[in-house]
Amino acid sequence: MPAHETAVVRSAEAAANGTHGDAAMMRRASFGLATVLAAELHARTGGVAGRAVVLLVGSGGNGGDALWAGAFLARRGVAVTAVLLVPDRAHPAGLAALLRSGGRVGTEVLGADLVVDGIVGLSARGPLRPAAAALVDQVRSPVVAVDSPSGVDPDTGVSDGPAVSAAVTVTFGGLKPVHLLNAGACGRTVVVDMPFALPPARLGALSRTDVGALWPVPGAADDKYTQGVVGVVAGSATYPGAAVLCTGAAVTATSGMVRYAGSGREAVLARFPEVVAVDEVADAGRVQAWVAGPGLGTGAHALGVLRHVLDSDVPVLLDADAITVVGEHPELLERPAPTLLTPHAGEFARLTGSAPTADRVASVRAASAELGVTLLLKGATTIVADRDGRVLVNPATTSWVSTAGAGDLLSGLVGALLAAGLDPLHAAAAGAHVHVLAAELAAVSAGTGAPVSASPVLEHLRAAVRTVRGDVWEDQRR
Repeated sequence: MPAHETAVVRSAEAAANGTHGDAAMMRRASFGLATVLAAELHARTGGVAGRAVVLLVGSGGNGGDALWAGAFLARRGVAVTAVLLVPDRAHPAGLAALLRSGGRVGTEVLGADLVVDGIVGLSARGPLRPAAAALVDQVRSPVVAVDSPSGVDPDTGVSDGPAVSAAVTVTFGGLKPVHLLNAGACGRTVVVDMPFALPPARLGALSRTDVGALWPVPGAADDKYTQGVVGVVAGSATYPGAAVLCTGAAVTATSGMVRYAGSGREAVLARFPEVVAVDEVADAGRVQAWVAGPGLGTGAHALGVLRHVLDSDVPVLLDADAITVVGEHPELLERPAPTLLTPHAGEFARLTGSAPTADRVASVRAASAELGVTLLLKGATTIVADRDGRVLVNPATTSWVSTAGAGDLLSGLVGALLAAGLDPLHAAAAGAHVHVLAAELAAVSAGTGAPVSASPVLEHLRAAVRTVRGDVWEDQRR
């Protein structure tokens, strides 16, 4: 699911316009938009003819797309009204086509079955202007946005003032960053195919199919060692639960073996007797990846533990207290093996000296390159960047994992994927996807439709893994 910055898309569009012509490109895009609008009308009202659609039309190309789409709908018997925000700058050919097809110009937005947001396009930045904001505030119908919800930055997903909140966003040629970074404002995103080529993207998201294909599944020749041995150093006398949650997530992620080292040994074994548990990290034995930090503390003992795991030649995931420690001792990150850090915004600030900016992708990219690590920035939308500038996003579907202990689960889950051989970028993104899915399943199971604590999420991690990998397991079973 690649997403391209708007400058890249606009360049590709300009080249295609030179080949196919601006008018033909607009009609193709608007016909795709009209097709989606007709399908939405049918799904929501049971029909198309006789329904009402209002177009909010700005002065740019998005307004032209909306007007041409309105013309196509009017020919199918839809009552189409165009509200022109800048009448003397409305797209002339699109407006003429709408009027020829039986559409009209008006001022009323109430009573529509659908409203089309064609106010501003990809080149616009900043919140809606007062007149547009006042108009949008009157809307009570589902909104279909053209390319990107107006008032939301298409490259960063940031909305710092009045903006459109869409039920559906129809975009052309490929996803833009906003569709991944602010899925809440975009709603469901539909891509209309266009005749232009885009270069490889540096930003994207893993689909559920992608995650399923990445998730390790044991084969006939595998044993507990070949499936990945993950070591967990977590918990303390103050926070024994961190040890249980982090280790439990690693077990549930279908690791071949989990080794635990720390003061939470007895609590871990009481819950997960299959874990090989010791008191000291030096006695843990050989692993293929380490997870360190949740509930560990930040004192001299924690520093010694981190020196041990970071001196190893295997991938290391650092979370929670470990991030605080390496923020004070950045030299610990100078190692040849891969390192993955999973901070929330506060830990990010302690690590880098400043909080993430509104452009969270740029902040994570810069920090990853500077520190020479892979970074997973937690949040409603999870952002993972490697030091080469590649970014994978896990779009927000719920905030139901914003509870105590949820980060411990994510660490164990991703650590198991690192031990199985996934690179840090894909391990982090795949783990984040399954983490959110487990929270959704736990909420459904609880019947509350509300946030749930970490323990029920742990109980549903295996079901989440089964959901993304069920096809492969079923093939193997047969």
